[in-house]
Amino acid sequence: MNSSSRGAAVSGREAVGGRRGAAGGKRPLAVFDLDNTLADTAHRQRFLERKPRDWDAFFAAAPQDPPLAEGVALAVESAEECDVVYLTGRPERCRQDTLDWLDAHGLPTGRVYMRRNDDRRPARRTKLEILRRLARTREVRVLVDDDELVCEDARREGFHVVLARWATPSTELKTAQEREGRT
Repeated sequence: MNSSSRGAAVSGREAVGGRRGAAGGKRPLAVFDLDNTLADTAHRQRFLERKPRDWDAFFAAAPQDPPLAEGVALAVESAEECDVVYLTGRPERCRQDTLDWLDAHGLPTGRVYMRRNDDRRPARRTKLEILRRLARTREVRVLVDDDELVCEDARREGFHVVLARWATPSTELKTAQEREGRT
């Protein structure tokens, strides 16, 4: 992604600031969330609308998520100049399904950072920890995420952020991300 196409990659989206780490000659990083950024979770929201929420069914249905074309295109474009990494609130037990989904939908190869199975902290805390760690050794060129709270906190820390607004927002998923530390 050259400087002119980079501008095109973020046009029409909220993108602010930038944060550089010690690049050490390595390519910069483009960090992508999964749920409602690359993967459309609308078909599995029903499992969160139940009382109690059916988390096992919610995550078991993830392999059937359709890809979100705008997010996938941005990830592919970002891979021209950046190493792509994935930062998700999905629990570690979903790793193989997640890797298979990324591969099946032609997404760039990259490291996947997931939540420990027993970690219930809000996504804005867990994701910012990992972003800070990544920025110590690499330039983090962009974070692409649908969670407004994650994006807000990342902007405050000086990261360049693209707020993914191409999926239908889910109140239940937002609650899960912030209050229940589930995704």
